[in-house]
Amino acid sequence: MSKIRLIALSLLAVFAVAVAMAGEKPKIGFLVKQPEEPWFQVEWKFADKAGEDLGFEAIKIGTPDGEKVLSAIDNIAANGAKGFVICTPDVRLGPGIMARARSHDLKVVTVDDRFIRADGSYMEEVPYVGMSATNIGRQMGEALMDEMKRRDWPIDEVRFMVITYEELDTTRERTDGAIAKAIEMGLPEDQVIKAPIIGMMEIPTSINAANVVLTRYPDVKYWLIGGSNDNSVLGAVRALEGKNHPVENAIAVGINGTDCIPELEKPNPTSFYGSILGLAGVEGYKTAEMAYKWAYLGEEPPLDTRTVGRLITRENFRQVLKEEGMD
Repeated sequence: MSKIRLIALSLLAVFAVAVAMAGEKPKIGFLVKQPEEPWFQVEWKFADKAGEDLGFEAIKIGTPDGEKVLSAIDNIAANGAKGFVICTPDVRLGPGIMARARSHDLKVVTVDDRFIRADGSYMEEVPYVGMSATNIGRQMGEALMDEMKRRDWPIDEVRFMVITYEELDTTRERTDGAIAKAIEMGLPEDQVIKAPIIGMMEIPTSINAANVVLTRYPDVKYWLIGGSNDNSVLGAVRALEGKNHPVENAIAVGINGTDCIPELEKPNPTSFYGSILGLAGVEGYKTAEMAYKWAYLGEEPPLDTRTVGRLITRENFRQVLKEEGMD
């Protein structure tokens, strides 16, 4: 075979590879800590929607622990991604995640939970998109107080049980916001009772936390119930039911608006009045868009983007979910 022919074949091979590469969609990763949770499934759904609109592929991977996070970063880099969105299973993994991302020259956008350093400070140099925890909490406090006033409960007979998990800044900011708003709207501060969760923010741990409070305060007639997510509030509702507390004498409002849908669908109302629906679709779409435009178009995103929520109740949840593309 002649030298000229060899050169021509080599050039043809290079051209074929370039064409194939040009035909591939740009890729970003979207890593979440609890892929089975409805919240993250909605984020993934809207990341795919962003990909359809803008012409990229979202590689979706569940990463429930630090080892799986690092493995996923290697995986998406090997698959040609140039950036990723992540809700980390542990905010303290931030420095390690960024080191691994830099080793692959990947752009990183965080969603829901912000990275922190070893000293506990936020890694503010990493772009973040999430709910405004304080404002979401204030929305919860306002919803509780509005419904209490609508029912015309005597304020001196009301207590506000707040299921707390103060080890995580985001959850503490939510419950602190709810307490502040309730006090602003007329609830005496000494009628707020915190019920700390020991362990994860799940229904069983919340039942335990609420039962401690209900045992200490057996004569309270009217309860307001709040917490940092739906499950923490649902656990308190189950605890009240276990004590045979009248359904109509408690008002419970959660946050997220995903885990509570079966509760709102029950034929007979429970004390769970509603939830502040986090806009998971907005966050999923926005973060995927930001990661893609940063990695492929050079458009650096803002460092801190916050979203708010919408109150859903038995009366309006189907309509709101439809409006937000979450039905």
